[in-house]
Amino acid sequence: MAEGLTLIGYRYSVYTRIVRAALIEMGLEATYHELNPFAATPDPLLSEHTPFGRVPVLRDKDFTLTETSAILRYLDAIGPGLSLVPTVPHQMARMAQVVAITDFYGYVPLVRQVFANAVFAPMMDEPLDQSALSEGLINARPVLQSLNAIAAEGHQLNGIDVTLADLHLAPMMAYFTMAQQGAAMLAAFPDLQRWWQGVADRPSLLQTDPFAGR
Repeated sequence: MAEGLTLIGYRYSVYTRIVRAALIEMGLEATYHELNPFAATPDPLLSEHTPFGRVPVLRDKDFTLTETSAILRYLDAIGPGLSLVPTVPHQMARMAQVVAITDFYGYVPLVRQVFANAVFAPMMDEPLDQSALSEGLINARPVLQSLNAIAAEGHQLNGIDVTLADLHLAPMMAYFTMAQQGAAMLAAFPDLQRWWQGVADRPSLLQTDPFAGR
């Protein structure tokens, strides 16, 4: 087991949750430092490691790494178990495609627009942005459509063989389906929903749920 890992994150950050879930799946442990990147006064600990003011940040002794996809690749390389990166070229490419779709097209509508307004804002007694919620539902549809086609192939997002694609997408889907509108939309994409039903109860997701017990 790797020693000396430190994770700087924010408990409600979906990207922090991705890394925390990955640590569990890979049999790794890290000292965790909670830090709010949205605080009015930037935390000097965060600015010490990244000029972008984003979490998560992973430290391995004197090595510091940002960007969730890079962190997952690193953890996979140093983890004690089998690699979660496929060796078959087209499966490796599909894994990378899922991660890219999730980051570039999925994060904003699934998390920042739908989850943040339908779930997080009411939970925190904050005002919701109805127009952002509506826009998120519109923009989420092509994301789900694309991921559903990949799930239908059965090589990635098959609910059986977990790869970095699952670890990247699952926490975002967990947030998206906390919204009634998100869960209803997912039902229209049966292959992707079948994948979600296969991973939703994984211990790594349940143990990293920041809303458990609320």
